[in-house]
Amino acid sequence: MKEQAADVVVAGHICLDIISSLPNARGGLDQILVPGKLVRAGPVVVSTGGTVSNTGIALHRLGTSVLLMGKIGDDLFGRAVLELLRRQSPELAEGMIVVAGEHTSYSIIINSPGIDRIILHCTGANDTFQASDLRWELLTGKRLFHFGYPPLMKRMYTDGGTELAGMLHKVKRMGLATSLDMAKPDPASEAGRADWIAILEKVLPEVDVFLPSVEEILYMLDRPFYERLALAKGDIAEHLDGEHLGVLADRMIGMGAAIVAIKLGEHGLYLRTAGERRLQSMGACTPKNIGEWADRELLATCYQVEVAGTTGAGDCTIAGFLAGLLKGLSPEAALRAAVAVGACNVEREDAVSGIPSWETVRRRMAAGWPRRANRLRLDGWRFHASEELWIGPKDGKITV
Repeated sequence: MKEQAADVVVAGHICLDIISSLPNARGGLDQILVPGKLVRAGPVVVSTGGTVSNTGIALHRLGTSVLLMGKIGDDLFGRAVLELLRRQSPELAEGMIVVAGEHTSYSIIINSPGIDRIILHCTGANDTFQASDLRWELLTGKRLFHFGYPPLMKRMYTDGGTELAGMLHKVKRMGLATSLDMAKPDPASEAGRADWIAILEKVLPEVDVFLPSVEEILYMLDRPFYERLALAKGDIAEHLDGEHLGVLADRMIGMGAAIVAIKLGEHGLYLRTAGERRLQSMGACTPKNIGEWADRELLATCYQVEVAGTTGAGDCTIAGFLAGLLKGLSPEAALRAAVAVGACNVEREDAVSGIPSWETVRRRMAAGWPRRANRLRLDGWRFHASEELWIGPKDGKITV
């Protein structure tokens, strides 16, 4: 079977995305979404969503061999998920977990120009996903295991994250590198009340590459600070500086992660890495150029594009970074690839149709694709013109 040759297993959360576009809400969505009011919307875009679909398909479109393991029901939405995966490539549906009587997860996504998307979400079968659902025999010989959205998967955060930590520990014992993506819990939900500091302390020693958004990790590690920033104008990243990012990243490195990449939305991607000793434990994805990767602190701003939608932007940015890691790129090159793939994503309304081949992304970068100006306060950082990256004061590599 083709799945046997896969380099990467992408597992975890998957859902059906139903995307609706509304007119420009200049006065805010509360001026449009009024009870009893008929709102004219654009045509619906139906696609798969969640880590398994978004990051998995993006990696596939970039030319990486991928095996997908997400859990769905045998209902109408589940059949739609399988059909949409097969349209991308028939083998992408072969590793999916279909369970009779389960309800397939879905999201209703509302896009309006100039406003971040609103998502109505049903977790469905993701809540019952557990380590035993994985097809463990198919992990043999793979290089990387990427798992996503444990805050939207009940078995992954209850009991202090024991199920998640145990699953990742078993994966690492098989020689694969592990990477983990998050999602911000609903504060009013059971996941929102979970002790995420304790969960991360248990889980991150088993995580080689940790890729949360700045909102997610602030919510989990410093809830009072997050709540203060959430009340301020603008997005949360605009109220942080390089020192804040460094403190957050060092805390995650101290918890056990080897590589931390913090997604900053339109402000780019921040990277912090551990020392050589921790990087050497990354199994099949241990960097060959390990000296280049050890003790780094870098930030890449986004490429300039016309934004059609932000659905899946973080997932595709992750796909670009993981593809670069798998290809043995330097941290600088992997970081640039990550923001480039993320930029390609937002040029389309859905999560993955904007992702081209790796070679197309590479050519576009080489052709002088302009970057967005940095708007974060980066005191003590320096800009490396040839690499088009910001280098942090904690960077352990002397760069001219």
